[in-house]
Amino acid sequence: MGKLTDIELRKWIKAGAPVAKSDGGGLYFTMSANQARDRAGSWIVRYRFDGKGRELTLGRYPEISLAVARGLAMEARAKIQQGTDVAREKQKTRITRAAAKSFRELAADYMDKTFPRLSESTAKQRRRYIEGPIAARLGAIPAREVTTADVVALLEGVGARSANVAEMVFTALSEIFKHGLARHVVTANPCTGISVSAICGKPEPRRQRLKLTEAELRALLPALPSIGTENALSVKLLLVTCTRIGELTRAEWKDVSLERAEWFVPDENSKTGKGFTIPLPPCAAEWMRSLHVLACGSRYVLPARNKHHKHGGADRHFEQRSLNNILHKLCDELGAKVRRFTPHDLRSTARSHLAALGVPVLIAERCLNHALGGLVAVYDQHDYMTERRAALELWAAFLLACEEGREWVAPGGKVVPIRGHAA
Repeated sequence: MGKLTDIELRKWIKAGAPVAKSDGGGLYFTMSANQARDRAGSWIVRYRFDGKGRELTLGRYPEISLAVARGLAMEARAKIQQGTDVAREKQKTRITRAAAKSFRELAADYMDKTFPRLSESTAKQRRRYIEGPIAARLGAIPAREVTTADVVALLEGVGARSANVAEMVFTALSEIFKHGLARHVVTANPCTGISVSAICGKPEPRRQRLKLTEAELRALLPALPSIGTENALSVKLLLVTCTRIGELTRAEWKDVSLERAEWFVPDENSKTGKGFTIPLPPCAAEWMRSLHVLACGSRYVLPARNKHHKHGGADRHFEQRSLNNILHKLCDELGAKVRRFTPHDLRSTARSHLAALGVPVLIAERCLNHALGGLVAVYDQHDYMTERRAALELWAAFLLACEEGREWVAPGGKVVPIRGHAA
């Protein structure tokens, strides 16, 4: 050893290009393309054991200096001469440490590695179950010692309160142990072979999405001013743009162009994880302008109202659950005229009426930003902006007719009577 100098190392790091240099005695300094971008390198000892070439990674430069690396390399060579395969020894130590990980540590690693790829709502829901009932029961147990019996006991406890929640808890558990297998933290998945329905019974059927009829829209829309201007505009925007409530509550003004009449939903706000642009019909652009005035300088289209940023609080967006409660109260006041619905029901309402208005299936699905599977998803990369804008403008015209109590005149001048049920 002794071929390399600190000056050379600093020069290579500054140059930021891949490099591999020997210091002698089996010690090498290497820097991959990825490390070059991070201005870092690695120390590696190359040796032969039982006639086979082996490598031991000592650590990163500059955290491990040249002098320290030489000392570690000498220690490794001494062990090799005494019959120890130092790379295999390090691997065994890593496996032992992994085996000692508690389930809580494994779950935390799973959330760190996978949650950035999930939608915000899915990650939030899964975190609630992991840090709640799952961690309470399994958190302190070494991950490798969690048995099928532990999983069954957890599901029995959760399932006694809700079979639906037990299903979601089981899904989270399964994903954590799949992650543990990939990371060599566990050697088996204790969820394998378990049937939640056999333990907890069948979950309650999911609530069917509600589609508001034309008669209900004609009763609802004129009544919206009673819930406040921002709430009323939010409901109308959800209807006309076919968006999800979370996409609207997290929307920021930097993503809205009133000049182009477009609203961009970024990747992090989109359920599919892929950003998309929504064409705004003229009435929707006007509603956005009204909300811009009401936002009072907030970066959010719908800022939180109970702790406004101008009064010393953080600039936060509106909480979507609040709108759900407001709509339930409004429906109660309207009585039999409008059934109770949630903000997400407005998407199924829009989708149903788009079909009734004659909008082609592909365009209607694009309006709702539904992920299209099969060959369509692979080969059809067209955004259908022109077609979607035309479809949403037709839908907006229908909604305005309902709000203003006018007969709906379809394209071509045909007057369409009120139907009892949405298509």
